[in-house]
Amino acid sequence: MNPSVNSSHDFFKKKGDSFLGKIIAIANQKGGVGKTTTAINVAAYISHYGYKTLLIDMDPQSNATSGLGISQNDVTISVYSLIMYHEDPNKAIVTTPYKNLSLIPSTKQLSGAEIELVTVFKREYRLKDALQQLEESYDFIFIDCPPSLGLLTINAFTTAKDIIIPIQCGYFALEGVVQLLNTIDLVKRSLNTKLEVEGMFITLYSRSKLADGIVSDARNHFKDKLYDTIIPKNVRLDESASYGKPILDFEPNAKGAKAYDELTKEIINRYKNKK
Repeated sequence: MNPSVNSSHDFFKKKGDSFLGKIIAIANQKGGVGKTTTAINVAAYISHYGYKTLLIDMDPQSNATSGLGISQNDVTISVYSLIMYHEDPNKAIVTTPYKNLSLIPSTKQLSGAEIELVTVFKREYRLKDALQQLEESYDFIFIDCPPSLGLLTINAFTTAKDIIIPIQCGYFALEGVVQLLNTIDLVKRSLNTKLEVEGMFITLYSRSKLADGIVSDARNHFKDKLYDTIIPKNVRLDESASYGKPILDFEPNAKGAKAYDELTKEIINRYKNKK
């Protein structure tokens, strides 16, 4: 573990400490890799450390919305309205039960957006245009992308400045990441020259020779892009999502909670070192 990220008090926001304009997409076109679990829990931990945080649910499955205890039935204005009808994003923001953490929710309406966007002018920039007035209002804005490389994900990549990629500890995981990196490169060259891969990390780790081999291959291939923290398979993470709570609130002493806490500290530490 990185010795520079072992003291919690170093990561609480201090007066004058700001990361305004940090928009981070959490993406992997493969489903079931812990992407939404990461979006919920990293956003929750960063807000816990005092940073004003916004999570945008860009996935039609709406799991980030329900994972923060927000029912689709209570949502009147969602991210769909922002990208399709230019709705004021301030009207879409939902206050969560967690201090410093807000949400722009998703609903099932978003499932039709991929098709509806095809004929829309500047279709790749709809989310970016919608969020311009919010960019300087939050320390961190996270976008939970859908498990695909369609127009919703492209909108997230066009909006974000950084991408964080969860890599499932499985046999074909690295092949999928290479495909994702090719897409990111295309977006960077044609739509968003500021886009960068901020980091990657291993999820759903369970100790075995195969898993250790995958971790070793990932470290050799991605080098300093790979965070030190490894997220283990942990049933409490799944349980927390089913209860509509981040693991920080549900079971803060679980292995998964401690891992996401360490990952969050690494993310904060990297941004601090960039300043």
